[in-house]
Amino acid sequence: MLNPADPAFLAALEGQLPPGTLRAPEPRYLEEPRGRYFGQAAAVACPTRVEEVATVLRAANAARVGVVPYGGGTGLVGGQVMSAGPAPILLSLERMTRIRDLDPAGNVAVAEAGCVLVDLQAAATAAGRLFGVSLGSEGSARIGGLLGTNAGGTGVLRWGNMREQCLGLELVLADGRVIHGLKRLRKNNMGYDLKDLIVGSEGTLTVITAASLRLHPRPALTGAAFLAVRDPAAALELLALAQARLGEGISGFELMSGQGLHFLTEVMPQVRQPFATPPDWSVLIDLGLPQGLDPAGELEALLAEAFEAGLVEDGVIAQNETQRAQFWSLRESIPLANRMIGAIASHDVSVPLADLPAFIARADAALAGLAEMRINCFGHVGDGNLHYNLFPVRGRDRAAYEALRPAVIETVHGLVADLGGSVSAEHGIGRLKVGDLERYGDPVALEVMRQIKTALDPNGILNPGAVLRG
Repeated sequence: MLNPADPAFLAALEGQLPPGTLRAPEPRYLEEPRGRYFGQAAAVACPTRVEEVATVLRAANAARVGVVPYGGGTGLVGGQVMSAGPAPILLSLERMTRIRDLDPAGNVAVAEAGCVLVDLQAAATAAGRLFGVSLGSEGSARIGGLLGTNAGGTGVLRWGNMREQCLGLELVLADGRVIHGLKRLRKNNMGYDLKDLIVGSEGTLTVITAASLRLHPRPALTGAAFLAVRDPAAALELLALAQARLGEGISGFELMSGQGLHFLTEVMPQVRQPFATPPDWSVLIDLGLPQGLDPAGELEALLAEAFEAGLVEDGVIAQNETQRAQFWSLRESIPLANRMIGAIASHDVSVPLADLPAFIARADAALAGLAEMRINCFGHVGDGNLHYNLFPVRGRDRAAYEALRPAVIETVHGLVADLGGSVSAEHGIGRLKVGDLERYGDPVALEVMRQIKTALDPNGILNPGAVLRG
């Protein structure tokens, strides 16, 4: 049973920390980006060193006070907001932002949990290297939160998600003990691999304070094309064709429905679009190639072959880096337009690649029987991850559909489960999907998760109610 962080506890804790570490909670800490969930906190702890994180956890564990780790606040499943139960401490890593080391020869960076993703990307670029994770919130998302949720993004097809970037972790246990695990090794078989357990655990098992992260050589040449495809099945055939021609030279392969492009026309008309009339389905393909290959030439050859095969109906190839950046700006603007429209329900799902077209067709048909809605389906089709989002028809707002929302979510997630997919591809479970995990997760695996939680956090202070019910 947890206790609230009462004034006596906070006063005692404040005396153990440097001045200014413990603060009153500002509103920005207490809501998530979609505005659906709101949290509470008795105070916000903003440490600058791992020893201070250990002090907070040691005191909270002894007093049985809940601790909610907080990264950039960009999570979309409520993992950073705790709305019920005794008031916790919110532990923000925002002042632990240092890149402790960057080794271009070893292709490794050591970054603290509060380091913003775009800052790590910039440091890698300055050293002639690349950090392989890129996503729409990279200007505010922080390394600790990205590791905690095992975030993906647009580069997973080539570079992998955050778990695949992680070589080692510095961790603070619930009782305040520190694991100094910042190894830089590709090969390390000294017992259980704790880092792979902690990545994706959403702050429920330990607090990540720093990480050793994999860097990559930068591709010498880049290119991109926006291609109108016949349908999602054609997009998959195009991906196979592109991989046969270019192998790992494909850095990204994004599928977009016409509805997403129409949303941009509706609420973000300043975003330049490659086609005068948005096609029903389009693909953004991005290349990173070595010296000696011509990205535009390779894309032209791919376009010609795909056109001949009836997969592609039209296409625009970026003629320079500016146009390539414009293509990606359009892709990253789609979630912003979604928020401006206001979703009834948003789904972050993955299914086996071969089943993507069937999932889209079956979900569209099933939802048409519930109500008239606008469907914006887009995502990282190269790795099977779709964002399947539902919106009101013009003239209505999402409040009019609120009673229908549970049925919409159940319909989509049920289809995903039937196809052997996952109801959380890259956003995590948080508090929003705890019931989905219990419904669709393997019961034996869930019991093992609970046993691990009890072993590492016996008092249940770390992110109470996230991932697993208390």
